[in-house]
Amino acid sequence: MSTEIKNGKPLANIIHNVIMITLLLFVIISSASALPVEKDKVWVIVIDAGHGGRDAGASGATSRESDIALAIALKTGEYLEKNTENVKVIYTREDDSTVDLRERPKIANKNKADLFISIHANWAKQKGVMGAETYIMGHTKNQANLEVAMKENEVIYMEDDYSTKYEGFDPKSQESYIEFTLMQNIFQEQSTDLADKIQTQFRERVSRNDRNVKQAGFWVLFTTSMPSVLVETGFISNPDEEKFLNSKQGQDYLASAIFRACRDYINEIDQRSGISIVKNQNLDQNPGSSISTGEIVFMVQIATSSSKREINPENFKGLNDVVELNVQARFKYASGSFSNYPTAAEYRKKLESFYPGAFIIAVKDNKILPLQEALELTKNK
Repeated sequence: MSTEIKNGKPLANIIHNVIMITLLLFVIISSASALPVEKDKVWVIVIDAGHGGRDAGASGATSRESDIALAIALKTGEYLEKNTENVKVIYTREDDSTVDLRERPKIANKNKADLFISIHANWAKQKGVMGAETYIMGHTKNQANLEVAMKENEVIYMEDDYSTKYEGFDPKSQESYIEFTLMQNIFQEQSTDLADKIQTQFRERVSRNDRNVKQAGFWVLFTTSMPSVLVETGFISNPDEEKFLNSKQGQDYLASAIFRACRDYINEIDQRSGISIVKNQNLDQNPGSSISTGEIVFMVQIATSSSKREINPENFKGLNDVVELNVQARFKYASGSFSNYPTAAEYRKKLESFYPGAFIIAVKDNKILPLQEALELTKNK
């Protein structure tokens, strides 16, 4: 069997790169601050206006993506600063200046940001395509999502010595995206939560066509050490939507929607004092699945619901070790209970075939911990 793929790049090189990416991510996670839960916490939010300077981004009939992104980013920051007491806003750019793609997440990491929001405008060949969508970092087999990421990542071609700076990453190579997104984003749950809130605001408060939360390999999201999203506010290629994106009212509406989503996300975290755990009556059938007081355990969340489900194997595809985590008005259902992350990760792989969206959470003393914090507390054990 050949060890060469598509363009002749050795498979061994890809494996080596994946290992290096994994190590890099571990270093980032180890050095990052934990997701805040204390009520007096000052939230640092980095708002990234996409493109700028020599990079105009996508072009419409009368406008540039970089200008639209900047206007919405500044308005979003203004709403946050005027309407919240516990938020500090940092911008990656505040004018039409050039900021290299790799510097944007570095700004967030350097300032120990709690949230990173990158704002953009979309483009499509078909002028009838319209609507807003929010991306989180992740692997996608969807060609349309991949093309959006490729287009946004192409900005690195404008930088000197981009191949060295980005460690051989090629925005037009599908192989690069395989290497790029193999490592699961440790902040996937939090990023998805924020992205979902943004899309809800766009749909319900701004009457935008909801193109949903999606995953793709954006470089700007890859090396951030906090929950991060990339917001495509609309299609500059659509004449009607371009007018909306360039109007003062449209920019105000979109910025206020992002602000409200951030506010609701922050309030949920700040108000979360703990969870109540209701154990499955059949839990003792699996001795490896128990929640020990005072110890951190890693579990695999398999479902979330706004209504309570009866806990029995029939409702959870035969699993007999499911527990219910009651957080505010949401019911989260998790399986397994492990003392270390790697074992939980192996268990998650076993559940992927019938729960493809499953992910790992950490629990201690009837409270859900930020996963990063749990990893920090257990890394020397």
